[in-house]
Order: sequence, then structure tokens, then C-alpha cells
Amino acid sequence: MLSARPSVIVCHACDLVHRREALPDGARGRCVRCHAELYRTHAATVDAAVALALTAGVLLLLSNAYPLVELQLNGATRQTTLVGAAVGLYRQGYAPIAALVLSTTVLIPGFQIASLLYVLVPLRSRRRAAGRNELFRALSRLRPWAMSEVFMLGALVALVKLAAMARVVPGIALFAYGTLMLTLSGLAALTPTEQLWRWAEDCGP
Repeated sequence: MLSARPSVIVCHACDLVHRREALPDGARGRCVRCHAELYRTHAATVDAAVALALTAGVLLLLSNAYPLVELQLNGATRQTTLVGAAVGLYRQGYAPIAALVLSTTVLIPGFQIASLLYVLVPLRSRRRAAGRNELFRALSRLRPWAMSEVFMLGALVALVKLAAMARVVPGIALFAYGTLMLTLSGLAALTPTEQLWRWAEDCGP
């Protein structure tokens, strides 16, 4: 039920407990003691969120359909995809790292995009998707694990080091994943937990 949304919120800076109140679009709730930001709402539309989620979905597909990078050394050429990088780590005996890479760069972002589309598309027609509230809670817990920016940073560092040993040709997937990173950041900013609950309340039970 929508009433399951917590009615109180604890300041992350000074631990003061506040009662959560409804805010107008574009407003921020701040701690009365230290003035740290507690939560915010956005003057965003469901259509904008759906458009960003669809864009992110297409970019995720492109990131996995094309080579991530191509290495040319002594006349030999090697290519790898995003999933292929995780498989390569697994074959080299790094199963935990391979699972972490696959989860944080493919599975969790994919779940995040699919879940948002699943609940937001019906909201456009003021309908309620089955299991909507549970998905909202799952999204709030999993979002910190979508580490696309960490992967991009690691990939760029690795490419710089490999460039000293071989000719490195960035693939379409690398550019697509970089754009996906920015799209997911925009999507997260547009759909904070408070905003999702507000849209759900506007739709009705």
C-alpha cells in the first residue's frame, strides 16, 4: 500500500528525526537543525522519465551488441564485448569479479530500466502496475549498485595502459556505454524515490 512509505526521515548529517511532509514540485526538504537536504521533489513528468528510460534501454542494447574495444598487436586483432569481458574474467579464474562486473554493469542497470518502464508506462494512463510498490522499494535499494561510472573509469584507465603495448580502437559499445552512464544519471535525478511515490499517489491506489 502507498501508506507504507515512511512518514519520518532521519537527517544523514545530524541524525535529527523529521516528519516527512508533502512538498510542491521543485521543492527541497531540509533539516531544521543543520539545514542539510533531506529529500527533494522535481517538476518532472512521467513522459520525460519514460523517454529517458527508453533511451537508456536502447543504449544498453547497443553496449552489448557491439564490440567494447579492439586490440591490434603484431597483425592480430582481438575484440571483446561487455559480457565477453566478464566471461574472460571468469575463464581466468576470477569468478567473483566476473559476477560483480556482470551484475553492476549489465544486470542491475537492465533491471532498473525495465522496472521503471514497467511501472511508468501504466502511470501515463493512470493505471497501476502489479507489484508497483515492491518495485519502488527494490529500485531504491539497487540503485547504488548500478556502477556504470566506476566501470567507465576503470575501462579508460585500462585502455590508456594497453595503448603502450598495442593499438587500441574504442568500439561503438564503449561510446554507447558512456552515453548510458550519463542517461542513467539523468534518469536517477529525474525519478528519486519521493517523485515515484508522488506519481503513484496522483494515479490513485
